[in-house]
Amino acid sequence: MTRRTASLAEAAGHPGVADRQRQVQDLREVAAREQPVHDPIDRAYLLDMLARLLAIPSPSGMTDEIVVQVSAELDKLGIPYSLTRRGAIRADLEGARHSPDRAIVAHLDTLGAMVKQLKPNGRLEVVPIGFWSSRFAEGARCTVHSDDGRRFRGTILPLKASGHTYNQEIDTQPVAWANVELRLDEHSHSLDDLLRLGINIGDTISVDSRQEFTDNGFVCSRHLDDKAGVATLLAVAKATVENGMALPVDCHLLFTISEEVGVGASHILHGDVAELVSIDNGTIAPGQNTAEYGVTIAMQDSSGPFDWHLTRHLIGLCREQGIEHSRDVFRYYRSDAASALEAGNDIRTALVCFALDASHGYERTHIDSLAALGRLLYAYVHSKPLFQRDAMKLGPLADFPNPPPSPNPPSAEHASPNPAETLAASDQDSSRELAAARQRGPRSDGG
Repeated sequence: MTRRTASLAEAAGHPGVADRQRQVQDLREVAAREQPVHDPIDRAYLLDMLARLLAIPSPSGMTDEIVVQVSAELDKLGIPYSLTRRGAIRADLEGARHSPDRAIVAHLDTLGAMVKQLKPNGRLEVVPIGFWSSRFAEGARCTVHSDDGRRFRGTILPLKASGHTYNQEIDTQPVAWANVELRLDEHSHSLDDLLRLGINIGDTISVDSRQEFTDNGFVCSRHLDDKAGVATLLAVAKATVENGMALPVDCHLLFTISEEVGVGASHILHGDVAELVSIDNGTIAPGQNTAEYGVTIAMQDSSGPFDWHLTRHLIGLCREQGIEHSRDVFRYYRSDAASALEAGNDIRTALVCFALDASHGYERTHIDSLAALGRLLYAYVHSKPLFQRDAMKLGPLADFPNPPPSPNPPSAEHASPNPAETLAASDQDSSRELAAARQRGPRSDGG
């Protein structure tokens, strides 16, 4: 007997789902009571949207359902949008000027897995979709999505999964995707059983989010990267529409569908965007400086530094608005901003982050961090563009931004030496030494 994963509406009576819905409702009520008076971000809406997004499986390559969900939400908000051939969404908030326009991007796709081989023991060899460790897959409940629309439930397990059989060998087996397999909740004990079920190599595997909302504001779930960012961006869109204040310049809300596999925003920009702010996670770990209950502005990731002017503009907005924030550098990290630049777009980029513990594992964030991120983005869309000259792809030097001013210019006695003058002085010294040697004549010791 095959099993079909229930839709969100059908799942109301599914074990565990009712409890989760009560959690979300309780947290919504808490968020509404604790909503700061001057905070434009509707925290209850943000949490409700996050719960709905987390309930939709969307590993890279299987994002149609979540694209439809986000598009429906944009329809409710009255925000016009268009879709690329593969389903990336570009929504438009109109401003007083159409250029130099800006964009904010978050990604809809998540990590997942794919069937690599049908095994003789009736289990499945799997490979990752996206870049994540099999350590975080061990024990994960998941769904195999077949070509004909059927869905099969199962669990990803180590090859040696029984402590009563393997004893200490369980602790010594390597951590690698080659050392895990997917056990189906079916009568499946042979290759023929798998073929009878209709499972194929290349079937997509979605991993359960297992979301939990605590009454003190924490959200624990897989796939908060980047569904927490998407929910926050939609909350910013809602606040902007309800405010009714005209934006200074057009702002595009971009929802990409292949960030986890490195493609991201490469296919959704069309040469008209001058500033791009990417939303993603800031990791909480030793050696990092992420603000666990605020917003983190990334100064650099593995693709290099972000735009000096845009990054400092965002930091300045945090200071002006009294938003808790920090700065950080991420060495093993890239986002939609990198793929946008690699696609040949000449744009200023920045990365703003909500706090995330155990990224690409069973993750955790906090509503205060999401709200801080939302406040910053709300302030950003209402701020003036950095440079009007960015409306042009090419321009004269006269319009180019001045270098950052030095608060304490060096005095003449501490000024850095002029390289040309240093080289000329060195040449003069060498000439004098050569002339003196000629006057002395050859050395008598033959040295």
